[in-house]
Amino acid sequence: MAGQSTSGHEHYYVPEQSKLAIFAAFGLFLSVYGAARVINHAHYHADEPSSAGFLLLAGLAVFIGTLFAWFRTTINENRAGMNSAQLKHSYVLGMQWFIFSEVMFFLAFFGALFYVRVLAGPWLASMGDKSMNHLIWEGFKFQWPLMQTPQQAVGLAKQYMANNGTFSGPHENLSFPGFSKMFHWLPLWNTIILLSSSFTVHLAHSGIKANNRGQLKFWLGVTVALGLSFVFLQYREYHEAFTELGLTLHSGIYGSTFFMLTGFHGFHVIMGATILLVQFLRATVAGHFSDADQFGFEAASWYWHFVDVVWVGLFLFVYIL
Repeated sequence: MAGQSTSGHEHYYVPEQSKLAIFAAFGLFLSVYGAARVINHAHYHADEPSSAGFLLLAGLAVFIGTLFAWFRTTINENRAGMNSAQLKHSYVLGMQWFIFSEVMFFLAFFGALFYVRVLAGPWLASMGDKSMNHLIWEGFKFQWPLMQTPQQAVGLAKQYMANNGTFSGPHENLSFPGFSKMFHWLPLWNTIILLSSSFTVHLAHSGIKANNRGQLKFWLGVTVALGLSFVFLQYREYHEAFTELGLTLHSGIYGSTFFMLTGFHGFHVIMGATILLVQFLRATVAGHFSDADQFGFEAASWYWHFVDVVWVGLFLFVYIL
């Protein structure tokens, strides 16, 4: 309904009461709970049947279905002219705060990597002023990537702390292999792909601002293809890590930080590529967006640039330095 306005105030649209927020919260809760159970089951009860995978998929299905209904309603309201300038500005602020929250999310993982590499690891190996090596991890030498875990250095029989499993370092790591082999190094190609996709999404953005729908559709389609190519190459990288290099979540702190950082980034790439695919379908099938109204695509492009920037940080601190 349209709100009553007085002089100097714009009309605004008040949507009907909705339960979509409740469904979204329930779907997220079920997804996180299911994911936690999947991880715990893989570590401690791998040989036993579990409903963890079903809970995770059910939660994701509820959440994705809710988002589909919610965004469809929002898009229809905007195309019907119900959104005021103030409400559209609130969408801009909301997207900016969402990206900021994602920055803080990844900053926490980068902080954990910094703590391990600069503080905790050297301390355990008596390389700093807080020496612990002679107390519990005698013989452990710290290097990065960590190819030998502290548990391997002292042996299970001499492990004085609680034993939560057996952790062995990888046979090889995924760091920069040298210039002679760099063109066979998957992280390099993933970097080229993502940086290229940031440029192509900018071309698509420039196209819609110039009201050139052909440019928008072509370069947006290329961006989606590049995003999917990145996901495929990361799958190949993970397969190689598991089957050939011995790099898994059981490979000590190197394996944990590697898969947490790259895995969460890969999830964000999938999410970003999905968002861009939706914008591509809106532009090609439904004829949405114009030079004066294209915030849905604009927000998706902001998010994609954020994903690209995070990868640059990962490429430097996980693979290079």
